[in-house]
Amino acid sequence: MSFYPKEGNPLWEMYSTKVVAHTIKTYSKFTCDYIYPVAQSIHTDRIGMEYPMICFNGGRPEKDGTYSERTKYGMIGVITHEVGHNFFPMIINSDERQWTWMDEGLNTFVQYLTEQEWDRDYPSWRGKPRNIVDYMKGDPNAAPDKVKARIEPIMTNSESLTQFGNNAYGKPCTALNILRETVMGRELFDHAFKTYCERWKFKHPTPADFFRSMEDASGVDLDWFWRGWFYTTDHVDISIENLKYKRMDPRDPLQAEKFKRDDKSREVADISRERNKTDVAQVVVERDPSTKDFYNRYDPITATERDMTEFEKWKKGLKPEELALLNEDLHLYELSFKNIGGLVMPVILEWEYADGTKETERIPAEIWKTADEVSKVFVKRKEVKSVTLDPFLETADCDLNNNSWPPKMAPTRFDIFKEQKWSMPNPMQLERKQGEVKGQ
Repeated sequence: MSFYPKEGNPLWEMYSTKVVAHTIKTYSKFTCDYIYPVAQSIHTDRIGMEYPMICFNGGRPEKDGTYSERTKYGMIGVITHEVGHNFFPMIINSDERQWTWMDEGLNTFVQYLTEQEWDRDYPSWRGKPRNIVDYMKGDPNAAPDKVKARIEPIMTNSESLTQFGNNAYGKPCTALNILRETVMGRELFDHAFKTYCERWKFKHPTPADFFRSMEDASGVDLDWFWRGWFYTTDHVDISIENLKYKRMDPRDPLQAEKFKRDDKSREVADISRERNKTDVAQVVVERDPSTKDFYNRYDPITATERDMTEFEKWKKGLKPEELALLNEDLHLYELSFKNIGGLVMPVILEWEYADGTKETERIPAEIWKTADEVSKVFVKRKEVKSVTLDPFLETADCDLNNNSWPPKMAPTRFDIFKEQKWSMPNPMQLERKQGEVKGQ
């Protein structure tokens, strides 16, 4: 049910009750069944506040009935969030005073899932990894030892938080979204998350209960994830430090000859030799042919008959699958990575090949098990044009300038002039006024 005065229309009569119903349905799918007999959304001018079965939500149109996109989605978002509190902490009853994120963070996460099932283009703010980057990297203008002075781990007591919204709402919501989309996969995560909610409804779970339930239900060791995201202020910054291109040395003398000639054709000319072609009229062996011997006409690259005989003899000892591999033109790329930010994440790569095609490759977080700098060789059947790290911006990487090979700088915005537009007509109001002018 929804209760609202005429000042709430047309937004409230159009959306409020439908949003309440959608929230209950979606939350029940991801968590546990809604067990209360009613759910009520009450109109207020600004605030949002929750209680069992009843919540108070803002979102008021202009006096002429128009409203901005911000007002519309703000209202839908706050209703979703406050109704969602019936699940966290009204049903799954965690201690909000001690662990705010178990209430607000988990609720904001399921709110994000619910918003995305309301509209494919829903402009959710919290939940997208790219939106938490500015918070996690700290203040770049501060002294080196003060960059993260205003950031505490998620597991900090609520009364000691500096940035309450980012710490208790935004970061845990983003962490769970990354865990779902990038680390575990949707199917496994959804099963584990629902298991936690069913297991702890009408009880009082602690963070350890949540962590243990997610691992127990999924069968996945996530200690590294909880440690990084919930117990530290580390951020994600993985860089591509270097790329080495390698070619497999073929045993086929004719193929080896071709590769060597290709390599020689790509050699950068020696500047002294190039200048001597014009500055030195004649060298000794040109003036006196008697100084030439076997090595002046010998070509070490050319395959000999002996080379071919040895090769054919060697091939007889190969298995059929080894012979097939021998005939493939393989390209080897050794990529070196560095974990600069300290937060462990899977390595997601997008390979763009010379023929214009692309391929995405995902390397589990275990690549960082022994060191903060690692190298890995990738075998490709096509020549690579470029490599991009975290191409879909799904890990909250705080520095995109070191995510590409060849290096590619990420543009930043520079505001020459900022204009306050809060008092300007919203687009709906502006279009209505333009229509009235045309009508005259």
